[in-house]
Amino acid sequence: METYKYSKGPALMARAEKVIPKGIYGHLGATYLIPNEAYPLFSERTQGAYFWDVDGNKFLDYMCGFGPNILGYNDPDVDAAVMEQMKKENCSTKPTEKLIELAELMVDTVDMADWAMFCKNGGDVTSLALLIARAATGRRKVILVKGSYHGVSPWMQSPGPGHGGIGPEDLTDNIYVDWNNADQVEQAIRDNPGQIACFMSTPYWHPVSVDNQMPADGYWQKIRNLCTSNGIVLTIDDVRCGFRMDAAGSDKYFGFKADLMCFCKSLANGWTISALCGADALKDAAKSVFYTGSYWLAAVPFAAATACISKIKRVNAVQHMKGIGEKFTKGLVEVAKSHGHKLVASGHPSMFFIRHVMEDQQTALPFHRAFIAECVKRGVYLTSFHNMFTCYAMTDKDVEFSLAVADEAYRELAKNFKVN
Repeated sequence: METYKYSKGPALMARAEKVIPKGIYGHLGATYLIPNEAYPLFSERTQGAYFWDVDGNKFLDYMCGFGPNILGYNDPDVDAAVMEQMKKENCSTKPTEKLIELAELMVDTVDMADWAMFCKNGGDVTSLALLIARAATGRRKVILVKGSYHGVSPWMQSPGPGHGGIGPEDLTDNIYVDWNNADQVEQAIRDNPGQIACFMSTPYWHPVSVDNQMPADGYWQKIRNLCTSNGIVLTIDDVRCGFRMDAAGSDKYFGFKADLMCFCKSLANGWTISALCGADALKDAAKSVFYTGSYWLAAVPFAAATACISKIKRVNAVQHMKGIGEKFTKGLVEVAKSHGHKLVASGHPSMFFIRHVMEDQQTALPFHRAFIAECVKRGVYLTSFHNMFTCYAMTDKDVEFSLAVADEAYRELAKNFKVN
């Protein structure tokens, strides 16, 4: 098959850089896209599991917009709800009944939820969760897992290259522990008696560029007990995992109950909204926090989220996405093996991370990046640094296409890389 060519994309980037810092800023920029020339830079349209770039190249999108595309781009049910609401109103002086309907749906759907509040970005609700935990406990400190990502507010970042404007003073109240290490959490509590407001973590460990790790047996039960015994608010950042492992919440999937749960990416199939769900015991603390935004009560995203969550439940999208992810990752491991390579897939099947293992690890990363690039140039959009996603619109035929592209990518790489 022919490989894609890009001409309009680079031209648009040159134009963008004149008026926008970096041209494309944040995680959608080119920092991790190596080699950069293998990737499209701007898209023009989307449909289902695919997007088309400005040069007309079609890509099966395993990034799903970095997670928000859960049902399929331009899902007809979600878009119909959006269009119906747009005929009435969106951002008005007063909120609509859609606010209440979505909160009721969240409480009915998310196992731990007694109430819900809504913002726009994932970082909005993780910050809100910390404020509520501090209001509820009268304490300041937060325990975080090393390498985890909770957004871009100063307290979530770290000083250093690529983190301009962040200083040590922004992290004064942060305590860091290793993933899957309940003993370190217990020690942190002993070292900071009566000072810890919140333990915040993703339900499983999915940082960039390394194998994702599931919780060890009994890990979450130990964390739950430690938080309960010491008056600490247990907050789960389900921004990335939410509605992909269990529609009732990832804490339900792993067999425990959080105090606060943060949702965003898959909440409304791409419409801008995030949610914080909480236990009744924290409702008064939530009332005491002042937190708002210019567009946070807009009606259209509420309508989109209500339609999206309702459809996820109705069609059992969670099971479908898991099945697609299992077929793709297992198939990819076998295709790699047929070419003499070892590929490792980690994380939940609907939110997987892949990498190549070689005897010479200095060769492994360049090889992996080259493999991903060859797939992208043939229409399967993957990344080498981030976990990837499946969506409800993906089919077995899409998996077959992906594996055929992977097979050809390995054949191309054999010209320049030796097998282990």
